[in-house]
Amino acid sequence: MTGNGPSLIDVARAAGVATATAGRALGGYGQVSARTRERVLAAAAELGYRTNGLARSMITGSTQTIGVVVTDVANPFFATALRGITDVTHPAGFEVLLANTGGDLDAERRAITVMSEKRVDGVIVAAAQPGEGAHLKNAIGAGVPVVLIDRLVRGVPEADTVTIDNERAAAEAVAHLLELGHRRIGVITEAGAPVRGPRRRGLFPSAVRLRGYADALREAGIEPDEALIGVARYDRESAYDATLRLLATPEPPTAVLCTDNVLATGAYRAAQDRGLRMPEELSLIGFDDEPWTTLVRPELTVVEQPTYELGTRAGQQLLDRIADGSGTRRPHHVELRAKLVARGSTLPR
Repeated sequence: MTGNGPSLIDVARAAGVATATAGRALGGYGQVSARTRERVLAAAAELGYRTNGLARSMITGSTQTIGVVVTDVANPFFATALRGITDVTHPAGFEVLLANTGGDLDAERRAITVMSEKRVDGVIVAAAQPGEGAHLKNAIGAGVPVVLIDRLVRGVPEADTVTIDNERAAAEAVAHLLELGHRRIGVITEAGAPVRGPRRRGLFPSAVRLRGYADALREAGIEPDEALIGVARYDRESAYDATLRLLATPEPPTAVLCTDNVLATGAYRAAQDRGLRMPEELSLIGFDDEPWTTLVRPELTVVEQPTYELGTRAGQQLLDRIADGSGTRRPHHVELRAKLVARGSTLPR
């Protein structure tokens, strides 16, 4: 026994088996009888032996790790999705390496490179730039399975995907406001202008939601008014300013949809600071059912996304892809539905 602790040879000697047999029993590969495996594991436990993960990965081809790359780990949306991922992958014996890109494409590329070099068994990615996917395609080509979560990426049709039907979710929120009698419905969004035409990859969720907003208005015979589209950066202060500008127009909206939970916090505060009574003077809808939405008064009407399920489905997709091994499994695409939760911030006019 060395000063660094018991070795594989020590375990094999204690169990009365060959070193190769002990390695197979501890590594979980090859043919070993159940009785022999029990004897080896008992010897390892008695000696306090710790498996050499690097050596095992060289033999089995698996490091029992997966990578998760997100744009903002502080966002409750991604935190909840991550919980779903780990709740599925941890019981399967996989540890998670997490990278936060801050929405920077170069940071995402570096994260994918580092994780590939560390030989992760696969990665789950919320892309920083859905229009840029060459590095993800290269990873798949190098044998690293990729599951895209929350957003599709252009040029990577080989990847499995788990997303929300954002267009439908936004359209249903607008339909709710239309049913309440609103006609001047504004929107706070990161996207610049509504997208027309067929669905395609390479769009941020906010852009897809803006398209759903515009399509729902057109379905009701209302042409979207650019004066009612408040564009904000992805932070609450920018959303606050965009909402104030929207409310200061000569014909302000009577209702506003926010395409993100961060934007909704800024919009809610702007309405309060303007002294507007909700929902009598302004109806407001946000995305994501975060704890704060029921702590304020009135409580905020929200589009509730199945965020935890988004994570569990992505985790299972990756496990299935890793288990396939051969790479012959066809890409699998899951699109989950969100639901509107009506609360006090919306009211019939």
